[in-house]
Amino acid sequence: MTPQELKNSILQLAIQGKLVEQRPEEGTGEELFAQIQEEKQRLIAEKKIKKVKPLPEITDDEKPFDIPESWKWCRLDDIVVKTIKRGKSPTYAAKSNTLVFAQKCNTKLGYIDLSLAQCLDETKLSKYPEEEFMVNNDIVLNSTGNGTLGRVGIYRNSDNPNGYPVVPDSHVTIIRANTLISVEYVFYSLKYYQPYMEKLGSGSTNQTELSAGTVKALLFPLPPLTEQKRIVAKIEELLPLVDRYEQAWSKLEQFNSRFPDDMKKSLLQYAIQGKLVEQRPEEGTAEELFAKIQEEKQRLIAEKKIKKEKPLPEITDDEKPFDIPESWKWVRLGTVSAVQSSKRVFEKDYVSDGIPFFRSKEIGDLYRGEEIQTQLFITQKHYEQLKKDYGVPKIGDILITSVGTIGNTWICDGREFYYKDGNITQICSNEFMYPRFLQLYIESPLFLEQAHTTVSGTAYNALTIIKLKQLLLPLPPLAEQKRIVEKLEQLLPLFEKLK
Repeated sequence: MTPQELKNSILQLAIQGKLVEQRPEEGTGEELFAQIQEEKQRLIAEKKIKKVKPLPEITDDEKPFDIPESWKWCRLDDIVVKTIKRGKSPTYAAKSNTLVFAQKCNTKLGYIDLSLAQCLDETKLSKYPEEEFMVNNDIVLNSTGNGTLGRVGIYRNSDNPNGYPVVPDSHVTIIRANTLISVEYVFYSLKYYQPYMEKLGSGSTNQTELSAGTVKALLFPLPPLTEQKRIVAKIEELLPLVDRYEQAWSKLEQFNSRFPDDMKKSLLQYAIQGKLVEQRPEEGTAEELFAKIQEEKQRLIAEKKIKKEKPLPEITDDEKPFDIPESWKWVRLGTVSAVQSSKRVFEKDYVSDGIPFFRSKEIGDLYRGEEIQTQLFITQKHYEQLKKDYGVPKIGDILITSVGTIGNTWICDGREFYYKDGNITQICSNEFMYPRFLQLYIESPLFLEQAHTTVSGTAYNALTIIKLKQLLLPLPPLAEQKRIVEKLEQLLPLFEKLK
């Protein structure tokens, strides 16, 4: 059961007479009902309340469930000392000593907050007879609006330490129970009925209304007064236990919602620590792989295909966050893959159709495996010129969002497109690095922790090219990179199924 289902179950048992036992010596609901009617007739005779038209008799078909023989079905209006009705539409004032109780004063958290009340224009006080002013133990019922309809609360004098007179507005119904009834029992009964009352509302989709007539006619299961008090005591004994259950439930729900992602992160961290697959001597070492990468880089520099760059700082032992296998090597990302951005494309260069132009949004959609709706394009001619002069992303290159939401990635699949400079960074592929391994590294806690501790910018987070190049990467041999990816591709779908 959810905590709310458990609360509902307790309230249901309470108003069905199943929460506490019945005791013959406590009398019957019929006897109590007769006393209430006698008290009502006395108040009418003393002109303290008005005589109202009796409501229809209750038929057997109306009764929603069985109740104990010592109880009695009646209507809610039968057990009140003031006819059930909504407040008046008030005229407000900037300041006065009379308050208007609104629906928001009956808070969602279950307490009354008169600081949310407004002030009544006291020139209109003549419209309000004495009985319209709220008194201690009045039950308030929200009577309009989706999401709040049927919400109940109990107004106490302690909610009004200044002792200001209070009147309800037209969106609040007041239920003033007879003194021979436990107001708390009425309150908990209406709490049970709240979902039912929501369905009884009528009106438009935007503004549903719960009429006073509907509230008056609600069926009310009436036990003897002493049993009412024992029911309330049992409910209030159980509700703190439900609150404790709710806290445990919430923690469990949070754990369950985080579990797949937390397990994925743990698995990726395990992988880049060299603990997911075994090391094989015949696959060589990362030191040898690193030497090949540097040799290839020097060849491309000599052929003037790439520019010589300033060397990145050496990695100190203090920087290394964990131990890795002996056949691996700690490197900086920029030493094993070229990192660059695109050439600036200006707003005037956009066209309505042509080569798709990707921003962070499109990369994020691709990262999540969603369909993209490209909104910006450049001409084929412009694209070909960029390809010739500057180069465009090729198969295996990784695009990473580097402003705002950092770390959404996509491995280029050969389609023709271009991308926005600054917001997206390109990690170029080469024959010595397995693109999917690099992508999974970027999703790992190691990368994300480094990325978010090195971001710059005040208005938004930004992972610059310089800082991206300097991030630490635990480098395995190429064949092991592929085996790590194969193992992860087997395991990661299992965590997706847990969501």
